[in-house]
Amino acid sequence: MKISTFSLLMGRACGISALAVAGVVSLVAPLNAQVNTQVNAPLKVKLAPPGDTLPTAGPLAQLSPRIDKRDVAKAMKLVADWQLSRLPAQAQYDWTWAALYAGFMGVPHKVAGDKYQKAMVKIGDELNWQPGPRVMHADDQAIGQTYLELYMIHKDPKMMAAMKARLDEEIATPDPTDPKRPLWWWCDALFMAPPVYADMAKITGDTKYLTFMDHEWDITTNLLYDRDKHLYFRDASYLDKKEKNGEPLFWSRGNGWVMGGTVRVLKMLPADSPLRPKYIALLKEMAAEMLSIQGKDGLWRPGLLDADSYPLPEISGSAFITYALAWGVNEGILDKATYEPAVEKAWAGMLTHIYADGRLGSIQPVGAAPGAFTETTSYVYGVGAYLLAGSEIYRTAK
Repeated sequence: MKISTFSLLMGRACGISALAVAGVVSLVAPLNAQVNTQVNAPLKVKLAPPGDTLPTAGPLAQLSPRIDKRDVAKAMKLVADWQLSRLPAQAQYDWTWAALYAGFMGVPHKVAGDKYQKAMVKIGDELNWQPGPRVMHADDQAIGQTYLELYMIHKDPKMMAAMKARLDEEIATPDPTDPKRPLWWWCDALFMAPPVYADMAKITGDTKYLTFMDHEWDITTNLLYDRDKHLYFRDASYLDKKEKNGEPLFWSRGNGWVMGGTVRVLKMLPADSPLRPKYIALLKEMAAEMLSIQGKDGLWRPGLLDADSYPLPEISGSAFITYALAWGVNEGILDKATYEPAVEKAWAGMLTHIYADGRLGSIQPVGAAPGAFTETTSYVYGVGAYLLAGSEIYRTAK
């Protein structure tokens, strides 16, 4: 059995318990008085369908895969504008839309000015800057990534007050007692909630948010991370499930979302944080595994270790993987000579699934494991992941 760097680093960062931090006073205490007292009341939002499948495919966009700013910007804007024009009349707080909003926030200013950011402010205002109604559910916290990113830009307390109240309430609540159903019991939760805690720690300077985030991340990782394969099982019910070829079942979307969450946590961690080495080691381990199983078309199949069983690549997982690889290269964490060609290959592969009107296809619908979809299937979270990947590729494009 291989002993991974990440495994050796697990648990080194010591912290205090959730109960112990419950009474810690925030460094931004004045904001407490501004917290909406209805923060935990269910939002009256009619959930909109996050995607669809067309019965027939239209013409493809024929975009250039060259890594220069003009071509990357064109490819991002085409998809972003298509999706922006299809936003539902009522703002959504669901995790599916939260991933899209994070992608809109990632689009560089030079690509489209502040058009997408303004749209996200409008959504925040319509939702009264509230998270979803479930206090202990990561899916209902994911929208906090957009709220807090906008707070960092505008410094408007209303943009973060309700989210802070939600996180404080969760920290003060004891951990679940079922070892197979911890707080973040499914691996994609590591994209939903941890970045929100990292953002809040950055904003407030209060390390209790990092302490809690790291504690819960470790619990999920100890349950679901395979330290030989360097991949996460979707949840505990998949620990013994196999692909047709006998390999363990590792879902590309779930693992892509873990990598995306890892990157978004690292972006907020201070340079001298004792937590950084552990998350960097995790990113490196997963990146190396993804490189070894990347498809000839640059993308990843729904089941990562049995590509022959899946005729189509899955874009939402592939895009988050690409985002993480590109960020790692840009930050000097991943070797440029090794990983930059993989990023470029993945970007070129994703462009072949964009239609002339801007629809991004080959995205699996909501699920928990590899499932059915077609070339035209498009879901908002895949678009968000694609925009995040494009944002990192644009950063260092010529």
